[in-house]
Amino acid sequence: MADTLFFTRALLPEGWADNVLLTCEHGVIHSVRHDAPPPPAGISGAVALPGLASLHSHTFQRAMAGLAETRGPSSDSFWSWRQVMYRFLGLLDPEDVEAIAAFAFMEMLEAGFTAVGEFHYLHHDRTGNPYADRAELAGRIVAAAGTSGIGLTLLPVFYAHGGFGAVPAHEGQRRFLNDLDGFQRLVEGARTALLALPGARLGIAPHSLRAVAPDELQALLAAWSEGPVHIHIAEQVKEVEDCIAWSGRRPVEWLFDHVAVDDRWCLVHATHLNEAETRHLAESGAVAGLCPITEANLGDGTFRLAEYMARGGRFGVGTDSNVEISAPGELRQLEYSQRLAHRARNVSAMAEGDSTGGTLYRAALAGGAQALAQPVAGLQVGQRADIVCLAADHPDLVAATADRHVDGYVFCAGRAAIDQVYVGGTRLVEGGRHRGHAAIANRYKDTIRKLAGR
Repeated sequence: MADTLFFTRALLPEGWADNVLLTCEHGVIHSVRHDAPPPPAGISGAVALPGLASLHSHTFQRAMAGLAETRGPSSDSFWSWRQVMYRFLGLLDPEDVEAIAAFAFMEMLEAGFTAVGEFHYLHHDRTGNPYADRAELAGRIVAAAGTSGIGLTLLPVFYAHGGFGAVPAHEGQRRFLNDLDGFQRLVEGARTALLALPGARLGIAPHSLRAVAPDELQALLAAWSEGPVHIHIAEQVKEVEDCIAWSGRRPVEWLFDHVAVDDRWCLVHATHLNEAETRHLAESGAVAGLCPITEANLGDGTFRLAEYMARGGRFGVGTDSNVEISAPGELRQLEYSQRLAHRARNVSAMAEGDSTGGTLYRAALAGGAQALAQPVAGLQVGQRADIVCLAADHPDLVAATADRHVDGYVFCAGRAAIDQVYVGGTRLVEGGRHRGHAAIANRYKDTIRKLAGR
């Protein structure tokens, strides 16, 4: 862990600064100076950005990337993709879950993410029975985060039903299911596992309104009155239609009618909102958890970003299915989805002269830190020293100044511009490659070969 970090240029909360010297204590930024002379010792780099958080991830899905890209007998959608996912997860053992998670977390670090919210709903063995330790698989996620070095907010998922109105779950969901008592034991086990990971956070995640009955949702919120609360909501049109058929209300409408949604909430996807729902979400202080690459891959739809940002709405980005892991890629896809929807350019920039990449990066930085309850909101005193260092001599950045660095990173160079990555002041990535890349990747490849033979 470095006590002193020096960067030629750095994005600070007040703007870009030259010759920035950070001092750290126990991985937390203790002081920030700009226009400073290079220190005689310490680690230095070129262009420093605060690391982004991936606020929504299902790491086990990284290993099924590419398996659902063959057309079925009828129109494919999220719902047909989900059947492929159910079949795949039936193969996984605890060792597989850990190896896949470590590989995904390593890729996140190499791709510009320094923290992750793991929306963890794979709980039981392949027959659907709890492990002797109910938190066995949660512990595997914690171990994988420790191996990679990424900052972790673990979000154990409560999942009890197969559809709105407490419809019974089906066989493909058997590894997810808990009652309230079982879930409490799971969360307490996860809390114990997290003690081995300094700086980790714990939240809860009622999976969705279709998987959690109203009385169960109220009981969860009563039992866990602090910490992050994440929920999938309004991801697909069918989900909205089914919610209306069940309750007479749209999913976000129903949630705001029945729950005090505030700034500890993250509403994941929230793709299909009407104008009133968009306004309510923006005014609530909650974070919209957007996963643009996955939402595009699944054909979900497009979030109402321009209206939401105009109302001061908060958002962050996540890697969700991990079909492609890239911090700049998520921001690029988010902006491009808006350009296609509005047939316009630079939709996310709020005023003339604003950088689109800079606007998106700053918003996702703040929203991700809030959603994960992690001290990763920027390069400032009291925040963890999570830093992504870009190579100033990359062809797309060599003549860049100020926010042009971010525009070049997001819209041109992508993850190829990443040189170094630090978490808590510890350099985990150098020359674009994680220090444990070979061992983590080899274990992952062995796991994939084993799964292919099952």
